[in-house]
Amino acid sequence: MEPQALLRKPYPSDVSDDEWAFVAPYLTLMPPAAPQRVHELREVFNALRWLVRAGAPWRYLPTNFPPGEAVSQQTRRWLAAGVFAAMAHDLRIVLRWAEGRADQPTAAIFDSATRQSTPESGPRAGDDGHKRRQGSQLHLAVDTLGHLLALHVTPADVHERAQVGVLAAAVQAVTGEHVALAFVDQGYTGETPAAAAAAHGIQLAVVKLPEAKRGFVLLPRRWVVERSFAWVTRFRRLAKHYERLPETVEGLYFLAFACLMLHRLVTAVAQSPYHALENGDPAWPLSTRLG
Repeated sequence: MEPQALLRKPYPSDVSDDEWAFVAPYLTLMPPAAPQRVHELREVFNALRWLVRAGAPWRYLPTNFPPGEAVSQQTRRWLAAGVFAAMAHDLRIVLRWAEGRADQPTAAIFDSATRQSTPESGPRAGDDGHKRRQGSQLHLAVDTLGHLLALHVTPADVHERAQVGVLAAAVQAVTGEHVALAFVDQGYTGETPAAAAAAHGIQLAVVKLPEAKRGFVLLPRRWVVERSFAWVTRFRRLAKHYERLPETVEGLYFLAFACLMLHRLVTAVAQSPYHALENGDPAWPLSTRLG
């Protein structure tokens, strides 16, 4: 079957050949020649990337992509298998290698943000009285480079302090109990969150605002997680929470971070002095370069 990608003009969100070489093993949940496969897997992934980046509903997918029902069904399979989380965690390790860091971090940054609800996600929304917003609370943990470690979605009326234990447990699960310190803002002050983190071997370090603050102040370590929140604002599907299930939201956040980290990895490899073979061939595939 002729690849569908050749029958249409490419979108900016389409996966490149080098990116596809990395992600294809994660996304192939069945043999490529399986008789029930109707649509090309790469085109289904391209459709999902377009949807998350553009923020359109499933039914609004352009007609030169596979049908929205097929893309939605395959996305649910990927989410159930945890492929985007696995992809993001492996990419984080590779990018840390590129920075000369150890595989797993020993420090993390915790923070939370409220996202507006929609009619689809309204039944699971809560009221954030402080921010005067009805929606969901996104609890995020990143390493000191800003790469995603773990996240958890709750109604907005669930305080961030109450989720420290859940977030700490998830961080230790993906890092192999390597994290010993977590930087947090003053919203995590108190004995209860400190005890919840300590139960998982993590010490909370509260980064406080200067007493004589005037205007914008860049807080040590804390700015890293704020930058991570800013990175995912490029994905319009995540600007508000349109999904009925919090697990779907979490999976799409892992997808967004995987897309960001994958682009960063491919760019770094392309700029490396070892990006070509000795004969200077620029078409040396990413899968070969990564060994």
